[in-house]
Amino acid sequence: MDPILFYGVPEGCSFGSIVALEWLGRPYRLCRIQMPEVAAGQAYARINPVGETPALMTSTDQVISESVAILNHIGAQGIDKGFAYAQGTAGFDRLNQMLGFLNTSFFGAFSPLWYALEHLADGPEKDALNAYGRRQVEEAHAKLERLLDGRDWLVGDRPTLADAYFVGVARWADFHKAVDRRDYPALRKLYERMQADPAVRFAHAIEHEEAATSAGGFKGHIGLEEALERLSRPA
Repeated sequence: MDPILFYGVPEGCSFGSIVALEWLGRPYRLCRIQMPEVAAGQAYARINPVGETPALMTSTDQVISESVAILNHIGAQGIDKGFAYAQGTAGFDRLNQMLGFLNTSFFGAFSPLWYALEHLADGPEKDALNAYGRRQVEEAHAKLERLLDGRDWLVGDRPTLADAYFVGVARWADFHKAVDRRDYPALRKLYERMQADPAVRFAHAIEHEEAATSAGGFKGHIGLEEALERLSRPA
């Protein structure tokens, strides 16, 4: 059975996992999960009880949640393609160090902005949380600019899973109007470089339900109910 990636819209952090699957080039399906309505529902809870995307149903119907775990699962199948590293190597350690920063400090910096947008009415409390969130995003960008240290890519001399995850989260700065990316020249170049990647263009098109050209691995969408039937079948 083809793996199924459950990706969240709008603006889900599952974006990076779509890019990684395109880089891998093996057959896969996608299941579109509207946030927060469907993600918080009882049906999707059978896929991920915490109601978050992404989640990946593997070819053996094992379900993996959390972006870093999913990306490492995909990466283990794509060592020969150069976007990941074998476990136990220095490259693997550098990649996971960067994924850890992106998943905590960089991703987490946007949390106040998302909370303010989704849960607070206009007023002083929302203004204060937005101001705090923008400071957090600025600080996270400054740290990542230092970590990039003028290189073309976050890890090594070519794009890796870290760059795929980065581009899916970094676009939130535009959505929230949180920073001016021109203040971070190395990150700006990286972001623009990634926008030219065919897999990134594909992921954008998929999210916006536009015509999308796959590298060959994408075998179409599948509905949540149909995907759940796989969990109900005897092993």
